[in-house]
Formats: sequence, structure tokens, C-alpha cells
Amino acid sequence: MANGHGGKRPNSGRKPKADEIKLIERMDAILAPDEVWKKLAALVKEQDQQAIKTWLSYRYGQPKQNIDHTTQGEKIADTRILEEKVNMALKILQDGDSGS
Repeated sequence: MANGHGGKRPNSGRKPKADEIKLIERMDAILAPDEVWKKLAALVKEQDQQAIKTWLSYRYGQPKQNIDHTTQGEKIADTRILEEKVNMALKILQDGDSGS
């Protein structure tokens, strides 16, 4: 693109699967996965909190995360109050229309 934004760029995007496989093979050459899992299990038995979190996230997956996109952390008012205000506004509008 003329303005330099967007579009394909050198070295962007996902790396080839072959690169990922090479990395895994190099890691396995240094330390066998079974050894890592045994060490992690030992840390879990020692009640290491980070090890427990890691174990649980691999075993059961990450917990569902609720992200607030609308209120920026502010408390949301009770919906009944909001409903009452909406109903009052509608009544005022209806009364105003019927008087014309």
C-alpha cells in the first residue's frame, strides 16, 4: 500500500509448521517431555502454586474470562431502576403525544 500501513509485510504472519517442529525437536533433545511432566508433578505435590496453576490449565484448559468492554470498571446500576426510568420516559412521551 502506498501509505505504508496494512498489507503483507516481510516476516509477518504465522511461522511455518516446519519451524515449529524443529523447535520442538530441539527442546526434546535438551530435556525429554516425560522428565518435564515428572518435575511438574513433583512441584504440584509440593503444593507449588504456579505448578498447580500450570497443571490445571493443561489438564482442564484456561478458565473462562469475562472481559468488561462497556463500563470500564464502573458499577452497573440495578436494572430495575433503569427499567423504571425507561418506563417513566415512555409514559411522558405517550402522554405528550396524546395531548396534541
